[in-house]
Amino acid sequence: MVVDDDRDILDLARLVLEDGGYDVIAAPSGQAALDRLAQSRPDLILLDVNMPGMDGWQVLRILKVDERTQEIPVALFTIKSQVGDRVLGLQGGACDFIAKPFAQDELLSRVRRILDGVREGQVDA
Repeated sequence: MVVDDDRDILDLARLVLEDGGYDVIAAPSGQAALDRLAQSRPDLILLDVNMPGMDGWQVLRILKVDERTQEIPVALFTIKSQVGDRVLGLQGGACDFIAKPFAQDELLSRVRRILDGVREGQVDA
């Protein structure tokens, strides 16, 4: 699942991941992501931090306290690249931090690494 309020980034990430062989659920907001999670369980969530309404920090907190979603790995997908932001995300339960703008190869490599780590039991959600 890719969650981002910027339609161009959402569409580009979806296209890159689909070209990489992944099925993608796109959500243009935090609330839309939570609504879609009621119907499906993705293997990974790429979650934008800066969104209007419900931001990524709020969504992450909700995901990590809900028994149905707390085991889904979440990578924060954002332009925030300060060390404090990354630490806050990791402490909040994120498993990785993907900076925007992203390089297509890096996005695919990070997604592949996270999913391989989950399969091998090396990545905590």
